[in-house]
Amino acid sequence: MMQQYLAIKREHPDKLVFYRMGDFYELFYEDAEKAARLLDITLTTRGASAGVPIRMAGVPYHAAEGYLARLVKLGESVAIAEQIGDPATSKGPVERKVVRVVTPGTLTDAALLDDKRDNLVLALNSVKGVLGLAWLSLSSGEFKVMQTSVDELVSELERLKPAELLLPEDNPLPIVETLGVPCRKLPSWQFDAESGKTTMTRHFGTRDLAGFGADALTVAVGAAGALIEYVRLTQGSELQHIQALAVESLGDLVRMDAATRRNLELTETLRGESSPTLASLLDTCETGMGSRLLRHWLHHPLRGHAALRARHEAVRALLPSYAALRETLSGVADIERISARIALGSARPRDLSALRDSLSALGQTRALARSLPSQLLAELAAALPEDSPLGGLLAHAILPEPSVQLRDGNVINHGYSAELDELRAIQQNCGDFLLELEARERARSGISTLKVEYNRVHGFYIEVSRAQSDKVPDDYRRRQTLKNAERYITPELKAFEDKALSANDRALALEKQLYEALIGELAAHVAMLQKAAHAVAALDVLSAFAERADAGRYVEPELVPDARLDIVGGRHPVVEAGLERFIANDTRLADARRLLLITGPNMGGKSTYMRQTALITLLAHVGSFVPAEAVVLGPIDRIFTRIGASDDLAGGRSTFMVEMTEAANILNNATEQSLVLMDEVGRGTSTFDGLALAWAIARALIEKNRSYTLFATHYFELTRLAAEFPAVANVHLSAVEHKNSIVFMHHVEEGPASQSYGLAVAQLAGVPARVIREARRHLAELEEQSVSAQQPDLFAPSRAPAAPEPHPVTAALADVDVDALTPREALALLYELKTQLD
Repeated sequence: MMQQYLAIKREHPDKLVFYRMGDFYELFYEDAEKAARLLDITLTTRGASAGVPIRMAGVPYHAAEGYLARLVKLGESVAIAEQIGDPATSKGPVERKVVRVVTPGTLTDAALLDDKRDNLVLALNSVKGVLGLAWLSLSSGEFKVMQTSVDELVSELERLKPAELLLPEDNPLPIVETLGVPCRKLPSWQFDAESGKTTMTRHFGTRDLAGFGADALTVAVGAAGALIEYVRLTQGSELQHIQALAVESLGDLVRMDAATRRNLELTETLRGESSPTLASLLDTCETGMGSRLLRHWLHHPLRGHAALRARHEAVRALLPSYAALRETLSGVADIERISARIALGSARPRDLSALRDSLSALGQTRALARSLPSQLLAELAAALPEDSPLGGLLAHAILPEPSVQLRDGNVINHGYSAELDELRAIQQNCGDFLLELEARERARSGISTLKVEYNRVHGFYIEVSRAQSDKVPDDYRRRQTLKNAERYITPELKAFEDKALSANDRALALEKQLYEALIGELAAHVAMLQKAAHAVAALDVLSAFAERADAGRYVEPELVPDARLDIVGGRHPVVEAGLERFIANDTRLADARRLLLITGPNMGGKSTYMRQTALITLLAHVGSFVPAEAVVLGPIDRIFTRIGASDDLAGGRSTFMVEMTEAANILNNATEQSLVLMDEVGRGTSTFDGLALAWAIARALIEKNRSYTLFATHYFELTRLAAEFPAVANVHLSAVEHKNSIVFMHHVEEGPASQSYGLAVAQLAGVPARVIREARRHLAELEEQSVSAQQPDLFAPSRAPAAPEPHPVTAALADVDVDALTPREALALLYELKTQLD
């Protein structure tokens, strides 16, 4: 047995091997030590090798999924070795082989997956500065590729959030391995463009990849080929549900870098929590498919106004009747993931019963969606089966409440197989037969205490007390002797036993055969199921948008072709949800008004105001209504944020270095159609350095980038930019100070702030009163010094210094003719000048 185990382990040296032994998966040697540590299970020993006890640990077969889930979350991969031989006919150890490999990115079991998140495995390839990406959701069959520059690597990983990364052995991107995502190194030749093209065309059965628009994406195709081979090996089967390849173009999306996605807290807070975020607020979806699509839309906002108007129209059409549609969707299971498990041959009985019930519910969903005045809703309804033959097939084949596991039987419906019904009848009639036999034998033998019973060890038997054993008929054969009783078998009972016990085994074997045939029949319809699943998910998201619009008083945004970002009464959706009363504010940007210079106190709401502008813009570009009174938006290509202070000590970058890196990214990439949020630029260095940088960055955004910009600052000197550039406007968050306390009004008003209220905010934060008093005294001294010093304007135009005014003594001397003075006159003049100096 250990020879067999070691042979399997040699094929999977980098994975934990779950080796099936009876009712347990066992692990040995280093695997056992590692599993015991990670899973907190008992480490024991059994037998010895070279005189050293063999370390061993195990988990119960029926509870394996829970342990697998924990290991996968820790980034581990597990090779599952099952018994494939027949113990009854095997000589020596029963034959075993690895039937599948469970890795973080290739999960399909419902128990191992998060219903609300896509689980992606992503392959990276890099050739001469070109980055090729290929990613796959094995649980849905969605397969995509794209090419971009290596500079976009971190941004794309933040957008896709893969569960597992595949890299070539000579990986030229070492930064990837520091991001905390499980990485797998594959032979570099698997990422070769020609090898990838061969793998892909063989999988799709095509001559080339032109039909998918991927022929020219050689770097990405190399990554896609490596990805397909890896997944095929882990699953041990063909990937029938992966039937198309999509090429993703960043030009179709409103792009956001990694910092922007984090700062806007789309699906994860800055602390790494899932709530409160924009996704947690909007996700009232009825299905897991809808929740996953919602998250996808939030990270992939569209630029195309036509597609967005179609979504807005659908939300508008759903507003009066979204509740009825959501009620029909509440009975729909995760068709997307069930269809993937059908294609992989791993679907369980409860998957099929859930699919059956879901298909029967889709007819009503289809009818409701078709009745609403929206072209998009009509197209989605058309993708739903009206009277699917699969629903009838599953209703005929699967019991209303099947067993959880096929091995337990009671999965195939009555009437589906005459042979199975006959075998079940034998088992079900067993009790009646035994009662009848017991009555006949009591009458025949005259033994009133005779019993006919069954147990798993000895099978069927007739039990007679020892005191009555002299009355047993001659055809009884002793089966077992107990202390106070004898157990017998008769030819009739033996014949029944053989028939009954074999019927159970034969019924289980037949159910397995019928179930596998049913899975094969369903696999031919996977494409239709995937299409229906996508339609259900989109209907679910759109109805959730309608529900949120109704509950939150959201309005439909107007999309226009001219340069404009006009928000009336805008609100931050997530912050508003946690407050009793939220102060709404306007944001008006246009071609002649490109930059808002925002001043005001800390805690006054500058960051909330900036983020709400970005979130309203984002929501409009995912197809949702928005939290405002009215919104008009022109074309937007990117959203940038430079908000907050954070460092990257592991990467050797200070807080200020991170700030400047993000600022450089904005200055190098923002366009006239970009929305830029910049908060407190330059605060990470000395006052004059920071002020100079903030001034220069703001000027560059106005003169060169000409982006829609919200620029929050405490440098009051920057407010003079509005006098120099007509495209700059000063606004401020109002506050009122009364008797050393402060009240934030959270209202945006035109013009610069009058003061920063820093000491009042510090007092609110709990800084001791003695410190506040000392700060006020020192502030007064600094202000007095500043007035007396008359510091020159740092940003005034440079000019030659003016000549100083002549001193009166100097002027007097300039008018004196020294040669004409008498000694008396000279002495008198000297006295006079001395008096003036005194």
